[in-house]
Amino acid sequence: MNFTTVLAILAAILVYGLICFYIGYNGWAWLRRFPRLAKFKYVYFALITFLSISMLAGRFIPIPLLNMIGGYWMVIIGYSLLLLPILNLIHFINKKRGLKWIGSGVLIFYVVIFTYGTFNAWNPVIRNYHVDINKQSESDHVKILMASDFHLGSIVGVNHLERFISISEKVKPDIIMIPGDLIDDYIEPFMEEDMGKSLKKLNAPLGVYAVLGNHDYYGGDKEEIVKEMEKAGIRVLEDEVLTVQNQLTIAGRKDPTDPTRASLTEFFGGTDLSLPVILMDHQPIALDEAEQAGIDLLLSGHTHRGQVAPAQFITDRIYENDYGFLKKGNLSSIVSSGFGTWGPPLRIGTRSEAVVIDVNFK
Repeated sequence: MNFTTVLAILAAILVYGLICFYIGYNGWAWLRRFPRLAKFKYVYFALITFLSISMLAGRFIPIPLLNMIGGYWMVIIGYSLLLLPILNLIHFINKKRGLKWIGSGVLIFYVVIFTYGTFNAWNPVIRNYHVDINKQSESDHVKILMASDFHLGSIVGVNHLERFISISEKVKPDIIMIPGDLIDDYIEPFMEEDMGKSLKKLNAPLGVYAVLGNHDYYGGDKEEIVKEMEKAGIRVLEDEVLTVQNQLTIAGRKDPTDPTRASLTEFFGGTDLSLPVILMDHQPIALDEAEQAGIDLLLSGHTHRGQVAPAQFITDRIYENDYGFLKKGNLSSIVSSGFGTWGPPLRIGTRSEAVVIDVNFK
């Protein structure tokens, strides 16, 4: 690690520390207006210190509760940086009056968004899309059940996975497709909760297929993840193409995290395009490449649609299609906000979802 990198890390830690102090001090300015609470000054600042450390430590120490607390603190930081400067200005203009009411309002705000966000995270909805593909197949219609970004691990566990199983049993799809981020970095929680037992319940006449996402690589458990998915009856496609019962051609790409990811031309070139072609690519970054290759339907996830508002405005600027349906020439692109969550089990301005795609062949 060179000197510049060390300096950058130290600068980032310093900035983060100042942000945490700013938030903590604002909270104390409100609490000390209540004599009974003011006696717990050192307890309060010890709590702020713990919360500040938890966001960093939770990514490296395998303690689920610490990871969850760190995620909530991350959300508090984000909204505080939006709210507090405005409220500080209002307080100053108001000649430093009404701090009790301002602080109480902030507290109520967090209670409301945490309650609302928790509901959105654990109560998935079904989104429906209709796609027409101008090709012939042995069948004139196929129903796809698609869900991305499960992030199965210490936070998103068996209970939430079983919700998807229930949706699958209700929808009765012809094929199930999972475009990436099945695991949240490390496979140990998946194994400890025996989540593979639940995944085995997934079935569809044309099969269950998946690709890997960036978080499936981060923990260094990629090979074991593929092995466990295959044991559960899920075919993981890694820069592969296959034909399903002479009805569809499906393909799956490695995530850009993988340095061995091939171009579409390398593994897809020469594929018979007479059948409808569906591609899974975790990150929706290669729409032009997919269109030029003759892909009919591209399924992606990754963006979570920002997960916590107003981050959806950021993902909208980054990706040509960050959520929902986009038609690009003969290519139809569908991006899901995901079934699970990353970081805090919260969704604000988004919703955990499963996607049903009714595809008609003409």
